[in-house]
Amino acid sequence: MKKRAAALCGAAAVVAGMITSVPADASSGSATAPRTTETAKLSWKKCGTTAYPTLQCASLKVPLDHSNPYSERITLALSRVPHTAKKYQGPLLVNPGGPGGSGLTLAGYVASALPKAVAAQYDVIGFDPRGVGASKPALDCKPGYFDPVRPDSVPSTPALERANLARASSFANACATKYAKLLPYIDTVSAVQDMDAIRHALGAKQINYFGYSYGTYLGAVYAKLYPDRVRRLVLDSIVDPTGVWYGDNLTQDYAFNDRHLAFMSWVAKHNSTYKLGTDPARIEAKWYAMRAALAKKPADKKVGASELEDTFIPGGYYNGYWPYLAEAFAAYVNDKNADPLVEAYDNFAAIDAAGDNGYSVYASVQCRDASWPRDWNQWREDNWAVYKKAPFMAWSNAWYNAPCAFWPTHSLRPVDVSNDAIPPALLFQATNDAATPYEGGVTVHNLLRGSSLVVEQGGGNHGISLSGNACLDKYLAAYLTDGRVPRSGGEVDAVCQKLPDPEPLSTKAASTTSRGSTLHGLLGFRG
Repeated sequence: MKKRAAALCGAAAVVAGMITSVPADASSGSATAPRTTETAKLSWKKCGTTAYPTLQCASLKVPLDHSNPYSERITLALSRVPHTAKKYQGPLLVNPGGPGGSGLTLAGYVASALPKAVAAQYDVIGFDPRGVGASKPALDCKPGYFDPVRPDSVPSTPALERANLARASSFANACATKYAKLLPYIDTVSAVQDMDAIRHALGAKQINYFGYSYGTYLGAVYAKLYPDRVRRLVLDSIVDPTGVWYGDNLTQDYAFNDRHLAFMSWVAKHNSTYKLGTDPARIEAKWYAMRAALAKKPADKKVGASELEDTFIPGGYYNGYWPYLAEAFAAYVNDKNADPLVEAYDNFAAIDAAGDNGYSVYASVQCRDASWPRDWNQWREDNWAVYKKAPFMAWSNAWYNAPCAFWPTHSLRPVDVSNDAIPPALLFQATNDAATPYEGGVTVHNLLRGSSLVVEQGGGNHGISLSGNACLDKYLAAYLTDGRVPRSGGEVDAVCQKLPDPEPLSTKAASTTSRGSTLHGLLGFRG
């Protein structure tokens, strides 16, 4: 992972005025109606919330099988914040990632977080991909699959390995039993075809697209399949399309371990608050001692070793959670008080019905999108090798994806997203992002000819634009205003410094209502 930080050392400063533009005319380009869906008129109804009062909702029926226009119909749930400016730049589809993330509320967030003058020029469109949330049918393969207390994720004994394997295979079998007709059509390409049906239903010849995390792969695949229908493309926290999905998950493990060590260093820096010491290595040893204790005696019969990992993994996505996790950690170690730890689990890790749905779609898409090893010996060998160097999330991540070893549908091939037929895309990537490590951003930058890569130097959060960094957001606003992208002539086109790390909750600087917290609540974890 050292390459992530080192890659910027030779990056040239952004050269002012070196700008590439795309046409401002939203009706530019040509596209024919997709043959897999009849013309549909969307009926928008008010569905505003206190936070996003102008939200509207609609639904769209699409074929389950886009290769057969007469196949069974499923329903997609859509949301919209309509444009209000005279200058209209078309629909801006937004996606929070996952796979399995609901995008309905994200439309309201993006419309409110963008500068008003920019947001007013777009219909910001959210959608629940097939199988997700308010779209119908919504998947829930095995309700309660993550109920505590689960077996220890680290298979240190044959019995633990057998228990975790049984859980993974039972989940795959449950999906096969409940959704035999659906699973062959829950995948990225089918979701992309749905997006084009949405475009057609909106009456737009082209779309603008803004995706986070897995949403970057979704957007890149759309651009590959429908290049003439892409007007603007924003990808934030970028999936490496060359590792879909087994390789990407192994790569994640090293990066999450790095972020966990960064958290240990942050706790050491604030020893006056947490009283856990000033040596990050010793603090890390205390964390693993806590894990061992919880494996023997789960807190409140709820937080065992696996649940502890679930609780702290979100800190790898967003450092705004660090103060809460540090308080729980310190209370357990110093005061033998597990209550804050249980509260942190409830806030960051406990899975409800929406979480069951999200995971069901996550597994269905990832297991269908690409081939996974069917020989468990390979999983065992690969994950023990990772664990020796990066133990924090290695086995937790392995079991999260292990149903793919038993998945009932045959696998598709990952899409080659290389593209020289779309307008300049704008890419955002943090150097220390754990969920989508830095190399993925560089890879996609090289694959999308004419794209521009904006990097948050030293940043470790996942999902960085519209998260409070004004430097990043100015590039986003410029691009959505008139298509301008920065150019440097080097590997990286623009560099923004990361935001300061959070302060402990006891300080005035601590905040629980930041823009970053709101965004990361919508993006969720694991994708």
